Amino acid sequence: MRELELEWIIGKYNYWVFVLLVVIGFYAMTSKKNLIKKIIGMNIMQTAIFLFYISAGYIKELSAPILVEHATGYVNPLPQVLILTAIVVSVSTTAVALTIIIKIYQEYRTLDEDKIMEANQ
Repeated sequence: MRELELEWIIGKYNYWVFVLLVVIGFYAMTSKKNLIKKIIGMNIMQTAIFLFYISAGYIKELSAPILVEHATGYVNPLPQVLILTAIVVSVSTTAVALTIIIKIYQEYRTLDEDKIMEANQ
């Protein structure tokens, strides 16, 4: 019974990687004071979500959705399409965030969150 449990846990390694990446990204976003590090944490969390969707959409026994004579079934292509769209949104979000960070740096000459808040009080 123990061997079956261990095999099940190891067999779901992609979900464990997802959880680890989400925790790392969340930690970076909440504990770091540097705005660039917060953006890096956000990107790590986005990558974890991409991994989760791709992992959930994959079925080992099925083939890619292309015309093959001996295919017994096809994997649903919708998760991959959604992730392609999400990657575009992620890149756009990162670009806008970095642009705002550049403007913040030009105004306050720092990227430290606490110093920016002190300057506004």
